[in-house]
Amino acid sequence: MSFAFSDIPDQTGKTAIVTGANTGIGFAIAEGLARKGARVLLACRDADKAQEAQERLASGHERADTEFLPLDLANIASVRDAAEKAGEEERIDILVNNAGVMMPPLSHAPGGSELQFAVNHLGHFAFTSLLLDKLAADGGARVVSQSSLAHRGAEIDFDNLDAAKGYGRTKFYGQSKLANLLFALELDRRLRATNSPVVSIACHPGIAQTELTRHLGVVGDLFGSLVGLVLNSSEQGALPALQAATDPEAKGGDYYGPYGLREMSGRTSGRAIASKTARDPQLAQRLWEKSIELTGIDPGLEPAPAD
Repeated sequence: MSFAFSDIPDQTGKTAIVTGANTGIGFAIAEGLARKGARVLLACRDADKAQEAQERLASGHERADTEFLPLDLANIASVRDAAEKAGEEERIDILVNNAGVMMPPLSHAPGGSELQFAVNHLGHFAFTSLLLDKLAADGGARVVSQSSLAHRGAEIDFDNLDAAKGYGRTKFYGQSKLANLLFALELDRRLRATNSPVVSIACHPGIAQTELTRHLGVVGDLFGSLVGLVLNSSEQGALPALQAATDPEAKGGDYYGPYGLREMSGRTSGRAIASKTARDPQLAQRLWEKSIELTGIDPGLEPAPAD
């Protein structure tokens, strides 16, 4: 099973939200959807960068229907505002939770959580939760969560989510991406248990060129350039998310990645391998409950019955 850009079906009449859509992989996801006819809301913090992205999308030969949706995932008040504005759309067919921060110096979100966990996981948990009713309308939407190969070997340190007991950039990044995958699979289980029409699917971009390495300085710039040449470009890294968002054969609980060497690169996308930890329903339930506690937002979905 493999999926190529040529396999993306027409998206005319659909509305998609892509977080972090102003640059890198997020922009490529937004572009892939817009070029196929979808209306795309670019959900990001920086209005100027969002405008630049809109202008780039408008420069193509196809007409791109886009709009800026202000969203700061580190700030729950901003997440609430963005969800309220998004709720004014006639419909939402696709939500791609793509935005992220990678290996910054230690910093915290307004709520006190370490920034990577707050932005990459908690913000998306809250945003998705607030939009569930809207996503369930019109036959049900797809929620796509962007994880990473970095989830492998990672653990959730529930006693140190604020990094007060120590901080390692790589460790905390892996923790946040494990949280993304745990959330995506737990969301699928809970949606299925309630017979919701909403579908939750996960993906990862392999090792792809991205601006997330900006916090690594010169080394990050060099690494990003080499990755784009040797492994995946931003466009190739976007393909698994586009498969998750549009493939007619995709199902809830699926996990997609590059269909190449060790899932690091590839010109097509296909089924990816989630770690045993990521597939642990007890861990996912604990993360779910902790996420409600830290965000103050409850999706209102009961746990799925144990197998």
